[in-house]
Amino acid sequence: MGKSETDICDLSAVEMLKLLEDGSLSSLEIVKAYKSAWEKDCTSGKPLQGYVEWYSDAEEKAAAADAARKNGDKSPLLGLPFAVKDNISVKGKKCTCGSHILEGYIAPYNATVVSRLLDAGAVPLGRTNMDEFAMGSSTEYSSYGPSRNPVDRNLTPGGSSGGSAAVVAGGQAPFALGTETGGSVRLPASYCGVYGLKPTYGTLSRYGVVAFGSSLDQVGILSKSAEDTALALSVMAGRDRCDDTSASLEISNPSNLPPLDLKGVKIALPKEFVVAKGLDSRISAVFDKVCVWFKSQGAILDVVSIPVLEAAVSCYYVIALSEAASNLSRFDGIRYGIRRDPGEGYDELYVSTRSDGFGAEVKRRIVIGNYVLSTHFSGDCYKKAMSVRARIQKDVADVFSKYDLMLVPTSPTTAFPLGSKVDDPLAMYLSDLFTTFVNLARIPSLSVPMGKTPEGLPVGIQICGPMFGEEKILRAAKTWEVDCGREFSAEAPL
Repeated sequence: MGKSETDICDLSAVEMLKLLEDGSLSSLEIVKAYKSAWEKDCTSGKPLQGYVEWYSDAEEKAAAADAARKNGDKSPLLGLPFAVKDNISVKGKKCTCGSHILEGYIAPYNATVVSRLLDAGAVPLGRTNMDEFAMGSSTEYSSYGPSRNPVDRNLTPGGSSGGSAAVVAGGQAPFALGTETGGSVRLPASYCGVYGLKPTYGTLSRYGVVAFGSSLDQVGILSKSAEDTALALSVMAGRDRCDDTSASLEISNPSNLPPLDLKGVKIALPKEFVVAKGLDSRISAVFDKVCVWFKSQGAILDVVSIPVLEAAVSCYYVIALSEAASNLSRFDGIRYGIRRDPGEGYDELYVSTRSDGFGAEVKRRIVIGNYVLSTHFSGDCYKKAMSVRARIQKDVADVFSKYDLMLVPTSPTTAFPLGSKVDDPLAMYLSDLFTTFVNLARIPSLSVPMGKTPEGLPVGIQICGPMFGEEKILRAAKTWEVDCGREFSAEAPL
């Protein structure tokens, strides 16, 4: 008996792949089910707007994958669909970074992560919405308009990878690629109740990804389970000659990830975050119950103090905005994107194009970044931030010399109403309170949907590991899934 479209859309990537392999389901059936779900959603009163473009050739590629399977092709992800964020290049497709300034730009090549998925037989479904140039925490700074949260469509799905989180949580893709510079994969994952992995810096190549802050940017994965994340990561990870910062990493048994025996595992709880001001009591309640569960499994939990973490958000924004100002200088109306030429010379062309092409938040960050790097500061502020970053890396590494894992809430709040913070940049920036240190320290972190508030809003908890400890944190998340299921209420007993 065939599966309904709803049943198909509810499958995890690993479940879907097994059905593809035994012939119970075809890639074309899967793609059609997702397309139907997307089309129905587009006509609803409050569409998710997770996709900004559905690829017209998705069904053709799915049919080709089915034909290849019949001819004996054993590619690891053959026929499995995925969605891709609008700042990751897919050859022959638009790549606009959610910005008016790149309107109509067509990517001339594939990003390495996309090439590796395609080589593994995966089928791209479409590009997903995002905050313009990945600058935001709510997807409200997109030139396409905001995405909505599938849990409650009056709420933000988070950002900047909000579109990717929305399509996974909303049953419109089995997994999606996102990017993050300071939490833009993990925040949407937490708000939408899905898994969000920020790998170790270098695990996934940045080649073909439009830069925001080059020393911080990462490709990440949004999915429905630890195994789904491991499956996608195993295909994309590895050294890339086009990215000198890339590194080698292998994940064993990605489609059958073994749980981690937590007995004796030492877990650090950063004091600066566990008792942080602004931490929602409902999130704190979930976090406390998660800690109780880890202890029940034999893990050893200790509260540790890492004082420098209190400077993480400030340090992050100095570095990120400085690098953003430098990276975005290339968008000038001459090389690509829109062109606004008043006919009065290059300076006027440059100013007119950027004034019209960039949104308010991007302009704000460019101005701040250039000010930080100006002769007024002589670069001292940026240099100081880099010194603080080095201290964060050292102190976090010292913690991991004594502990196996670190446990931290993903966000100080649950998903907030659309429009509630869009005009308050500082409040929006503080959404990154618990995530930026991970990017600064270059360690991996997985946001896991470990609970819900009494109102039913998802709560994500981060499992962080030492550099290149992706498999360990994924296995720890798998242990949670096996014992507790994917989520529980803060009020429910363990």
